[in-house]
Amino acid sequence: MYDLIILGGGPAGYNAAENAAHGGMKTLVIEERALGGVCLNEGCIPTKTLLYSAKIYDYAKHGTDYGVSFGSAAIDHEFVVNRKDKVVKTLVGGIGAKMKHAGVDVVMEKATITGKDAEGFKVQAGDKEYTGKQLLICTGSDAAVPPIPGLREAVASGFAMTNREILDMKKVPGKLVVIGGGVIGLEMASYFNSIGVDVTVIEMLDHIAGPTDSEISKILLKNYQKKGVKFLLSAKVTSVGTDCVNYEKDGKAESAPADVVLVSIGRRARTAGIGLENIGVLTERGAIVTTDEGRTNVPGVWAAGDVNGRSMLAHTAYREGEVCINNMLGKKDKVRYNSIPSVIYTNPEVASVGETSETIKEKGLEATAQSFTLKYSGRYVAENEGGDGIVKIIIDKEHKKVLGVHMIGSYASEIIYGAAMMVEKEMRVDDVKKFVFPHPTVCEVIREGIFQL
Repeated sequence: MYDLIILGGGPAGYNAAENAAHGGMKTLVIEERALGGVCLNEGCIPTKTLLYSAKIYDYAKHGTDYGVSFGSAAIDHEFVVNRKDKVVKTLVGGIGAKMKHAGVDVVMEKATITGKDAEGFKVQAGDKEYTGKQLLICTGSDAAVPPIPGLREAVASGFAMTNREILDMKKVPGKLVVIGGGVIGLEMASYFNSIGVDVTVIEMLDHIAGPTDSEISKILLKNYQKKGVKFLLSAKVTSVGTDCVNYEKDGKAESAPADVVLVSIGRRARTAGIGLENIGVLTERGAIVTTDEGRTNVPGVWAAGDVNGRSMLAHTAYREGEVCINNMLGKKDKVRYNSIPSVIYTNPEVASVGETSETIKEKGLEATAQSFTLKYSGRYVAENEGGDGIVKIIIDKEHKKVLGVHMIGSYASEIIYGAAMMVEKEMRVDDVKKFVFPHPTVCEVIREGIFQL
């Protein structure tokens, strides 16, 4: 008998398990594939490992812009992939050690919820049945593979890949076609373009980077195009052949030749086959419906991470798992989804939090949005020859509260947490003016911008 059974050992699951164990709960984690989930094994960490190698390679290729010569720079893609595997193995082992140290039991099996009785919830894993007083479902998500003619056959043959397969691909293709211009597609387009692959991105919308502020999105698009990535916007993929992707744009049928196709049109909550119907858990469009406290419609059943479909980001999953455990332990807590930052780890980096220029219009908010060049930062100018980065700050007119901050440029991923705190704590312009920013740094641009608002 366990106080808590957690289905899934990704960021939501393993972090929640550690917190639960520290709170005195006897905890079991059941994971089908590998501890660390999608983020650690086939998402965040593998992707960033590849992108870092590409960034070093880019620096080497453009060293003469800064008075540094490297001779003929080269990149070994197979070595990069092998190093990625080493990084993942190290971190997965670290999570296993954390679970053991916290006293969390871990079972590596597929889990199915079979029902509930007076003792608690029943979960079948392998040939054993486990009982838990409460359940936390953290089964994550899978790459979406839409019913495009020929796509499933292309995936089966290896011609088309999801993020899982392409991260293990050791042979560099000549031509890569990316279906989808969201975060995953852009990061992979960035990496393969950097190492010399001919990359084409096909996106149904008229812009890239999904809900990213449009001004930031346009600058990112310009940077990609300058590097040679081709974009087909407002284009609908009609079918996938054996050596090309067929699409329709401006009413005309066209095709893009490819050696490999990456399918990156989003992710879907992994809820099928885990037995939710056996205890009556409510889902909507395949995702588990939760409150801001992480509760489902079934008392004693909670959900965190991608499986609830609310914010498919690893750091959101961490926080959601923490919130669930806090509420289980009697500590009232909830997730404030409006202050969760997001990052695109391309070169340049993009980072955002809060309202965008588009959402303030959609919501009818009385707010102003103003952009400032990163050239206000001496460090940015010193490190970015010809850089065009900006920071955009969104303030509500009545109270002068910070509603959103959006950046494109170096270190954006490391700076955005400060902006997220401003949004989370509903800080006003005058509050931020009292902060002391280190000098010289890129983050100083936020201070410069705040003083001009």
